[in-house]
Amino acid sequence: MTELEKCNAGLPYRFNDPELVALKTAAIRECERFNALDGTDYDAQYEQLRSMLGSVGERVWIAKTFNCDRGRNIHIGSDFTGNHNLTILDIREVRIGNHVMIGPHTLITTVSHPLSAEERRDYYAWAKPVTICDDVWIGGNVTVLPGVTIGKGAVIGAGSVVTKDIPAGCVAVGSPARVIKKL
Repeated sequence: MTELEKCNAGLPYRFNDPELVALKTAAIRECERFNALDGTDYDAQYEQLRSMLGSVGERVWIAKTFNCDRGRNIHIGSDFTGNHNLTILDIREVRIGNHVMIGPHTLITTVSHPLSAEERRDYYAWAKPVTICDDVWIGGNVTVLPGVTIGKGAVIGAGSVVTKDIPAGCVAVGSPARVIKKL
């Protein structure tokens, strides 16, 4: 298997593989194009998102700066707001539903690295998809870790670190995020 095939299968892979580096380099360029656009030219921003991401619904807005690892693995529904300094490390798929709001300085990551220093020295990583369902509100300074699903209508409090699935219709806060209330 190639390193990309291993990655897509959820297996450990070497992230310094030339094919993977080329994908990341292309995403860096696309993000630079997006972030260089006039901040009030919403039509140009939307068109750039449509060209660089896997799929984009209607009325999608992401503030500057926006960074991602591939772009093509990000799928966003309609009526989405991503506030300033949104980073999505989309080594694997990130699916975001309709009517989702994400606060500033948020990180959504599908990728992690081994605990073993030797494996890290050998450039190993692994990745799991992330799903954010419809009507989710994620506060500012939140981190969503690999493999997480945030259920429909959930609210994630500012500063939280989401390490496991959050059920639909719940409020979760803290590090690690814990459900504190059912809506």
